[in-house]
Amino acid sequence: MPSKCAISCFKPPPTSPTEYENAQKRILEVFGQWKAPANFKVEFFVVRVGEWGGHMPVDCDDPLTIHKFCSMLPAFVFEARPVIAVEDAVRGELEVIAWRDGLKRK
Repeated sequence: MPSKCAISCFKPPPTSPTEYENAQKRILEVFGQWKAPANFKVEFFVVRVGEWGGHMPVDCDDPLTIHKFCSMLPAFVFEARPVIAVEDAVRGELEVIAWRDGLKRK
């Protein structure tokens, strides 16, 4: 069953300009050759303006595939979080609220 995941990546500050330039070149070299597996559907990929890092919602049915993607670029710190559509979240919250409101008070 496919599940949605929001992947965010953050580039820690470099220790030197040369280190930053080398990491930038390597990141573009590696990412430019990467091909998404069939079970890893990227909905879109946005980059935060003025920095190296961004956000990518994906549909993927395998946590290992997500882990492999996050391991591909060790210059970044990745966060992968399961996400659901807002309408599903609201429906679930309303169900829990109704259940909670029906509890007997002690």
